[in-house]
Amino acid sequence: MGSDIFEKCFNFDVVGDLKMKGFYPYFHKIESVQGPEVIVDGEKKVVVCSNNYLGLANHPKVVEASIAAIKKYGTSCTGSRFLNGTNDLHEKVEKKFARFIGKEEAILFTTGHHSNLGALSSLVGKNEVLITDKLDHASIIDGCRLSFGEMVRFRHNDMLDLERQIIRYKGRGMLIVVDGIFSMEGDIANLPEILRLAKKYAARVFVDEAHSLGVLGENGRGTEEYFNMEDDIDVLMATASKSLASIGGFIASKAEVINYIRHNARTMIFTASLPPACVGAIDMTLDLLATEPERRVRLVETSEKMRSAFKSMGYDTGHSQSPIIPLVVGSDLVAFKMWKMLFDEGIFASPVVTPAVQEGRSIIRTSYMATHSDDNLNFILERFEKVGKQLNVLT
Repeated sequence: MGSDIFEKCFNFDVVGDLKMKGFYPYFHKIESVQGPEVIVDGEKKVVVCSNNYLGLANHPKVVEASIAAIKKYGTSCTGSRFLNGTNDLHEKVEKKFARFIGKEEAILFTTGHHSNLGALSSLVGKNEVLITDKLDHASIIDGCRLSFGEMVRFRHNDMLDLERQIIRYKGRGMLIVVDGIFSMEGDIANLPEILRLAKKYAARVFVDEAHSLGVLGENGRGTEEYFNMEDDIDVLMATASKSLASIGGFIASKAEVINYIRHNARTMIFTASLPPACVGAIDMTLDLLATEPERRVRLVETSEKMRSAFKSMGYDTGHSQSPIIPLVVGSDLVAFKMWKMLFDEGIFASPVVTPAVQEGRSIIRTSYMATHSDDNLNFILERFEKVGKQLNVLT
C-alpha cells in the first residue's frame, strides 16, 4: 500500500509548537476598521503591519462610493468578466486607471494575485523566458510557474547578474519581471538599469507596482514616475488592496497586449468578477490620489522619520527606501518572541521568518500609513526601543 497523502498534515507540528510557547502570530481577529489603531482580540493595538499606506480604507468618500455601488449593482456580478460579470463600472475604472498610470489600456482582475498569474502565464509561452529577481513576490513566482516558459532568477537588484542571465538566453523572447518596491525589504528596483538592459537586448519589462502605486512619484504613479521614465515599462501590474483601499488588480499596457491577456488569462476567464462594492471603492480612491496629495507627502515624511529613528536606535533596516521598514532581529525564534513582546506592549506587527528571508536574518516587518499620528509614531518607537533592548537585537 502507498503512503497516506494526509501524512504530511498529521505531522505538521510547527503551529502547535508556536501556540504552546505562546508565540503564534497569525490569524488574529481584527474587530474594527483597519486604521492606525485597531481592536485585536478585544484589545487596542497600534498597527505597524498594514498596507493601507494612504489611510483610505475608512475614508468617508470611499465608504460612500462602495455603498452606492452596492445600491446600483447589488452585491455580486454572479459570473466571470468573460461572460456575464462585466458592468460599466468595471470598464469605467479600467479607463480611469489607464489614464492615471499613462498606459493605453488596463484590465481589472479579481485580485492582485490573479493579475500576476493571469498576465504572466498567458504572455510567456514555450521557448520563451521569464527573468525574475530572486526576491520577487510569490504571486510573480506562481505566475511564472503557470506559464509554459522557462523561469530563471537573478540576484536581488544585481544588474551584473541580470545581464549575465539575459546574455545566456539571448535570441529568445524574454520578459524581465520585478517588483517596484520589494514587499519585505522595502527597497526599490533599479528601473533605469533594468530598462537600459532590456532595450539593449530586446527584452520586455513587467513591473509589479503593488507597493509603489500611490507611494512613489509626485503623483503616486509608481516607479516609472519616481525615476522620470514614464511610458517605458511594457507591462505594469498594480493591486487595489493597498493604496487603493479595496481588492483587485490591474494590468496595464498597450491595447494589443491587454486585448490578448483579456482573451487568454485563465484567472480572468474562469474567476468570478470583482464585486461592485470593491469596484466603487477603487473608483473613488483613484480620484483621491489626485485631490488629496497631502497624504502622500505625510507618508514620505513619516517613513523617513521612522527609518532614521530606528537606525539611531541601532536597528538594521537593510536597504529600505519606502514605507516598508524591515528590522533585522536574528533567528526565527527571536522574531516570534519579539512579535509577542510587542503585541503585549500594544503593537501589532508582522514577524517574517525563513524561508521568506535568509536564515539568521528574520525580521519584524513594519509599514506605515499617512494617517499614523505623531503620538502613534512616538509610541511605536518607545516600544520598539524597549523590546529591542530586552532582546539585545540593537547594535
